[in-house]
Amino acid sequence: MAYDDRPAGLYARLMLGVMSGFVHRLLSDRLLLVLLGGLLPLLLVTDLPVMQTAHLVQWPTLAALGGLMVLSRGLEDSGYLTRAGAMLLARWSGERSLAVALVVFAAILAAVVTNDVALFIVVPLTVGLRGVARVPVGRLIVFEALAVNAGSAISPVGNPQNLLLWQSTGVGFDAFITAMAPLALGLIIVLLALVPVAFPRQRLTIAGGTSAPPMDRHLLVVSLVCYPIFLLLTEFGLTLPATGLLALVFAVRFPAVLGRIDWSLLIVFVLMFVDLGLVARLPLIQHYTVGLATLPGGMLGASVILSQLISNLPATIFLLDFTDQWPTLAWGVSVGGFGLAIGSLANLIALRLAREPGLWRDFHRWSLLMLALGCGLAVVLRAL
Repeated sequence: MAYDDRPAGLYARLMLGVMSGFVHRLLSDRLLLVLLGGLLPLLLVTDLPVMQTAHLVQWPTLAALGGLMVLSRGLEDSGYLTRAGAMLLARWSGERSLAVALVVFAAILAAVVTNDVALFIVVPLTVGLRGVARVPVGRLIVFEALAVNAGSAISPVGNPQNLLLWQSTGVGFDAFITAMAPLALGLIIVLLALVPVAFPRQRLTIAGGTSAPPMDRHLLVVSLVCYPIFLLLTEFGLTLPATGLLALVFAVRFPAVLGRIDWSLLIVFVLMFVDLGLVARLPLIQHYTVGLATLPGGMLGASVILSQLISNLPATIFLLDFTDQWPTLAWGVSVGGFGLAIGSLANLIALRLAREPGLWRDFHRWSLLMLALGCGLAVVLRAL
């Protein structure tokens, strides 16, 4: 009996297609190419051995990001988020009221389950709205990214930099919230005040000629069951095995889900950790940052500026040794999460999950405005 190699040939063609698509995404990813292009000059300037750059990468964070990408894609591909979006539109049928609801929901969720996790829940839900109505999905996601930065500022577990400050200072949970509440609530109010400017008061148009996506109850159930288990294991420091187990489950049961994930995002984050870690080692950055931090009231400005250069989490790690005024540092890096997309890793996650060309320009239009308003708000509140 002749051996039938058709399955093997189909599998080989499938893998070739996946790899060619992956390579195409890498070559068309401008941020990745910029980070890759800056790596060699930074290595030469800092004189750090290549093998030691692996220590600059926060591997547990990267593993958690990969696991959340799998789970959010599973929820999105199940088709039920589109149905949930239709129910959402039935409750808030106006563009402005929908934006307010999503901003408030994202901000509250970020304070409870961290800003990154909130985005992995809210953004796929928003993307699902494309299938049921003509909605400005891109701008909604921009405001959701701004909302999770604002909402997460109030909680010790809202974002990685707050968690670091909470653990390193030993301050109580309630005391941390009390110190951060004026800024966080003020930022949310400012963002909500921008909603009428960005979203008109008009009814949403239900999309015509579009068929509802197929529902996969099994995929939905597996994704929902795995979500809390994964978060719990991550909380106990078992991120790497939890991510490996999750990938195995989906590889066996839903391999197509893994094939539709933007894995190049993980490469972008690896390069970001390395490049930003090398930038933080530059003598020029250290010199001017220390100079800013030693000025009266300079820690607030130093943390905002440094967040724009190396992102707010590395800025927190770097500046923590230069001050014992943790609330000022926490306020600064919270405001510094706005502005440039690099100010917060959550910004990059939102923009990549949106999968909408040209969104970076719209993001910076509103994020830079929030940075300016946030700085003014922080200065006024600190003076009171």
